[in-house]
Amino acid sequence: MNPILQLRGISKYFPGVKALEQVDFDLRAGEVHALCGENGAGKSTLMNILTGNLQPDAGQMLLDGSAVAISGPAEASRLGIAIVYQQLSVINTLSVAENIFANRQPRSKLGFIRYGELYAQTQALLDKLRLTNIRPQSLVGELSPGQRQMVEIAKALAQDPRILILDEPTASITQQESDTLFALIRQLKADGKAIIYISHRLKELFTIADRVTVLKDGRYQTTRPIADVTSNDLIRLMVGRDVEFARTPASGTGEPLLEVKNLTGSRFERISFTLHRGEILGLAGLVGAGRTEVARAIFGIDPLIEGRVMVHNKPCIIRHPADAVAAGIGYVPEERKTQGIFLNMSVMENVLAADLPAAQTGRWYGIGKARQIAERFREQLRMATPSVMQRAGLLSGGNQQKAVLARWLLANPDVLIVDEPTHGIDVGAKSEIHTLLSGLAAQGKGILLISSELPELLALADRILVIRQGTLAGELAGDTATEEAIMALAAHA
Repeated sequence: MNPILQLRGISKYFPGVKALEQVDFDLRAGEVHALCGENGAGKSTLMNILTGNLQPDAGQMLLDGSAVAISGPAEASRLGIAIVYQQLSVINTLSVAENIFANRQPRSKLGFIRYGELYAQTQALLDKLRLTNIRPQSLVGELSPGQRQMVEIAKALAQDPRILILDEPTASITQQESDTLFALIRQLKADGKAIIYISHRLKELFTIADRVTVLKDGRYQTTRPIADVTSNDLIRLMVGRDVEFARTPASGTGEPLLEVKNLTGSRFERISFTLHRGEILGLAGLVGAGRTEVARAIFGIDPLIEGRVMVHNKPCIIRHPADAVAAGIGYVPEERKTQGIFLNMSVMENVLAADLPAAQTGRWYGIGKARQIAERFREQLRMATPSVMQRAGLLSGGNQQKAVLARWLLANPDVLIVDEPTHGIDVGAKSEIHTLLSGLAAQGKGILLISSELPELLALADRILVIRQGTLAGELAGDTATEEAIMALAAHA
């Protein structure tokens, strides 16, 4: 079968960085073609070129055998190319219908939106996509993360594209919602759509993809039928080495570092647990169960209705994150780009953000000393950046996460809360972050680990607490817990 899309010898250079060099890629109608690689491998750059957000420095794009130059997103849309980014673009205060047909609503001669027709068009599209649990009139902000993801996909499909690009589409949705998404993808395949699927979750690729292309350091590695490779094959191609996620030995002691008693907030109630020195305590649950809200309340971001927090056996009043930091608590938030990293600041400034006095020279902030500190962490964590003066927004997701972790390594809290620490991060960086967290526990730190990836919890946690609908549903020993046991507690009606 002839490909509908061919990318030949695509290259793209940024100052000091070869983002892509002589990359080839092709796509056929009616297939799901997975694109994988480490953070910084060039996947996003390649997709930005395909959708007209960037222009290649060299190479050629062919659509149906004819050369094309995609000048911008509008041109990509005209050519039948649509993308659903990991960071959703839906507007929570608008309805499903208003989001899906934004700027394309049916209007009267006087320019007023014909809402009856708009809702009918939306309902027809939702029925076609078998999204029967979503109403056109519903506000997007009232939907679950998975439903919002489906609205984003419906918005792209409303333009009837020939090529659909899905970038980490399951990063923030439940397994049930993922199953619904995969059913939709299979339907799109049957309709002859061509789909580029980007995900760090290798298990998904073997569920949904027909072929897979691997990039490494901006270079093309291989394209193979998914049936001809294993997970270990893909890891070696992406990372250049074998990566194992073996369970780490426990290093917890009986000394309490953090105790929370009967914590109650807007999305959770009567949560109690103790985190001990040297322990990794896992917090599991479905998306929306209240795990993140518990972490935000402990760190002083959100207010508590009742309950108390104790650090080192002493009551601790935390009304603001500064109180938490002063008490020896650090927090790596789930939303890295909006809550964890200062995108317009340098790597150095991000590393020093929680402990500016570390760079103090006499009475003044010493830029040279700050740079030395940042360089030390760059080497220690193997951050891929040409300079610690590089703007953090230009780093890959994995390296941004390392910069956030470096901030707390410098601040040296006794308790570190990490919320989805490997969210959207490639397998190599994930292994490095696992090793880092285990090492911190071995040094006597207490780690509260929130993760939706059950294998991650099973590999790292000494104990696993399961939150269900804002309450503590149960506790499991890390060395005997199973994915089935966690899900039974998390989803029990």
